[in-house]
Amino acid sequence: MSVLKFWFDNARPKALPQSVMPAILAFCMAINSPDFSITLGIFAVFGVIFGHLGINLFDDYFDYKVKKTSYRDEMAHQGMRARISKCSYLTSGKANMKQLLIACIIFSLLALACGTIIFLERGAVVLYFAIATAILGISYSGSPLKLSYRGLGELQIGLMFGPMSMMGVYYAACGAFSLPVLLISIPVGLLVTNIVYAHSIMDYEPDRQIGKMTFAVLLGNKRLMLAALLALLLITFGIIAAGVALGYFSKYYLLVFLTLPMAISLFYLMIEFVKNPRRSFVPRFWMGPMENWSKLQAAGIDWFMIRWLLARNLLSFFCLIAIFINLF
Repeated sequence: MSVLKFWFDNARPKALPQSVMPAILAFCMAINSPDFSITLGIFAVFGVIFGHLGINLFDDYFDYKVKKTSYRDEMAHQGMRARISKCSYLTSGKANMKQLLIACIIFSLLALACGTIIFLERGAVVLYFAIATAILGISYSGSPLKLSYRGLGELQIGLMFGPMSMMGVYYAACGAFSLPVLLISIPVGLLVTNIVYAHSIMDYEPDRQIGKMTFAVLLGNKRLMLAALLALLLITFGIIAAGVALGYFSKYYLLVFLTLPMAISLFYLMIEFVKNPRRSFVPRFWMGPMENWSKLQAAGIDWFMIRWLLARNLLSFFCLIAIFINLF
């Protein structure tokens, strides 16, 4: 059990909401469908969870092979604002690359097992989704595509955990596709992209120095980075407003605008990061949960986590509101 906990903790479970919340939303949107299966829907959600944890560990595996992630600590010691502690379980010697690869494979096999159960009931469509998602997941930092090194990683994550995940879970749960699910998956996917993109802005300097071509590095201009972030947020809420106006969404979807203060706060914090990366901020109640805040401060990564957690919480509350709309 301690081994399982060790690898679960190192698979970055804090990031699970970016895959789980869209999956649960799709599950809830399928409930009123005539061929709804709660069992297959649950297997689909757990397949997403195991797949996400496996992808996170694969990301560590491929990143570590490119350059041992202690470079972040070196940059921090040089005075550069660099997030540290990535792959600390490797750099500290608590685990080795072979053990990491085994953990990656185990999580992937668990996801495959969930997919196989669904495939036996729903047919080949599920197989196509599983194969496409697996290829995209491995290609985030793995060869030959290495999308996160080509400025496409953020969009890939948004596509995978937004439209692809939501349509896949919905199909697994009820054996059909849905235009409303596809439409809502687009702003959800943009908010997932927003999490990874905010991350890449904050990791701009270390990523640039090792040649990792994130979207932020591709833009190369901090004003353009902020403009792209603003565009992601504006398009997200614009799609909801347009969908309600055109009758694709019920008027209750306007309730997602309750998360607008979180979006505004995130954009403000990212502006401040670009202007003065060493300025500290205290979490506010409208930012959502910031778990273990004192530990994050002690570790010296509160400047990073307040923004990352806020982006995560924005997605989570957006999805929660949409879930309640569909359930009630």
